[in-house]
Amino acid sequence: MILNISKIKTEALLLFCRDLINTYKDIKPKSKADLELYYEFETINKEILKQLSNILYEPKYYMENQKSFRVRAILKCYSFISKELEKNLKQNEEFNPSLLYFSLLALWFKELGKEQSSKEFIFFTLYPYSLIYDRFLVKIDDTKYKLMNIKMIDLSEKIVLKYDRLVL
Repeated sequence: MILNISKIKTEALLLFCRDLINTYKDIKPKSKADLELYYEFETINKEILKQLSNILYEPKYYMENQKSFRVRAILKCYSFISKELEKNLKQNEEFNPSLLYFSLLALWFKELGKEQSSKEFIFFTLYPYSLIYDRFLVKIDDTKYKLMNIKMIDLSEKIVLKYDRLVL
């Protein structure tokens, strides 16, 4: 059986991003500045989540089909991303899950050019990432929040570049 490793890695990354969005979508930040950005990102999260739902199977599918080589490979890639994130974030360290997943997607699709010709992933290839980066990095006054967002981009870059080299 021949599998497209790039598609497997892409599906695992999208699955991870969907889980990240779902895990943190109802957790509201404590500070006023963070809360304002939370509401702005809430719209983006809903849009991305909708697209992910169109592309990915339900979580139940991945659990029920773990014996399939393809699903096993997807879960291995997912686990790799999760472990890298865990390894690079200190325990109880504050982070921005929205900008993290967003940066992961931007690096994978825009910077590395993964899946550019695939119809099912065209949304993520054409998404206006630069507008989001402008809003959450350039136009933000809160220095602490800006530094955290820059850290999310750096973290994403570290994870994605290592992930791209992952051999299955």
